[in-house]
Amino acid sequence: MKADLLTELRWRGLLHDLMPNTDQQLNKEMTTGYVGFDPTAASLHIGNLVPIMLLKHLQRAGHKPIALVGGATGMIGDPSGKSAERNMLDEETLQRNIEGVKKQLAKFLDFDCGANSAELLNNYDWFKDFNLLEFLRSVGKHITISYMMGKDSVKNRLETGISFTEFSYQLFQGYDFYWLYKNKGCKLQMGGSDQWGNMTTGTELIRRKDGGEAYVLTSPLLTKADGTKFGKSESGNIWLDATMTSPYKFYQFWLNTDDKDLPKLLRTFTFFDKEQIENLEKEHATNPNALKRILAEDITKTVHSEEALLNAQKASALLFGKATLEDFEATDEATLQEVFDGIPQKTFTKDEYQSLATTYELVATTIGISKTETKKAVQNNGISINKQKISTAQGEGKPVFDFLKNKYLLLQNGKKYFLVTVQ
Repeated sequence: MKADLLTELRWRGLLHDLMPNTDQQLNKEMTTGYVGFDPTAASLHIGNLVPIMLLKHLQRAGHKPIALVGGATGMIGDPSGKSAERNMLDEETLQRNIEGVKKQLAKFLDFDCGANSAELLNNYDWFKDFNLLEFLRSVGKHITISYMMGKDSVKNRLETGISFTEFSYQLFQGYDFYWLYKNKGCKLQMGGSDQWGNMTTGTELIRRKDGGEAYVLTSPLLTKADGTKFGKSESGNIWLDATMTSPYKFYQFWLNTDDKDLPKLLRTFTFFDKEQIENLEKEHATNPNALKRILAEDITKTVHSEEALLNAQKASALLFGKATLEDFEATDEATLQEVFDGIPQKTFTKDEYQSLATTYELVATTIGISKTETKKAVQNNGISINKQKISTAQGEGKPVFDFLKNKYLLLQNGKKYFLVTVQ
């Protein structure tokens, strides 16, 4: 083995619980392990990064990872951690979602590295021809109702109501593990701590049907310093698909994380080793923003690309760095809208713009201050338009500027930006 998987997961804070003798299994031989992914959206989100990291660490330790996309179980809905019945998706939507998930997983796992090459499977392939009577005979008879009722994922839903469809989910997930055990020699399932009940159903099915041994390993649910669930912004999920969350927004999310969360995030979402992380923390002990940039750069490059990272950094510099007008022109329209979302904006029609008597009037109208205050700000070299300071002479003349992207003016009063649009 290249590394001790459990030791690695422990110091990173990625190990919550594991079944007895899991360590012995991992030390004995190259072990095949899997993680299941729910295809209920066209993209994975950053909440899915933890199980992806589990698979990557498994492979880095010399074991074989399987990423299982739940094309069949996605039609049912997992009750774990849910307070209400989830809407079931049609087959066409599920297939589209699965294709998106496959592309994202391929960025993390090595599918061509010899004996421990990753595999990507879809449980629809073995459930599509599995009829109900056969399922009840070969799976249902081995797991008792009392065993299923004892799972927290079921008990927590009894008061609000749980359908038989979702109640049966643990049988399907359990059979996934059994199928992988029989057909792929898979002896380990990994996932979040909220999945423990479903996962151990698989080990129980393997034991009762075949007398075999299999193991479960879970990671803690990732929370922020304030105790809330990690992975969402005010606008919702942070997706891994660039069309659903742009690389710019993705990059900004990591830059805006809480200082208190940095130690946990560096260990969870990067592959820097222990010594590197500890040295980085010492080096930037008084400058958490530097650590945030390191985190944001590393994970944006991994999830998207180095080019996407550079573009995100250039876009960020439009407001927070030394960007040039060429950088502004090179930034695509959609990203510009994201960059300037939340800053004051003023829109003029072409006629309204041309009717402005002076640049002072343009500035005063945009910022919302008096002309006297505007003149004073100009005299103090406090007003810039398109990164150029405005002189008194320019202030008194008609506003004549080259529009950025043929319609924008970037106005700045001290450190505060305003976007003027002329259309």
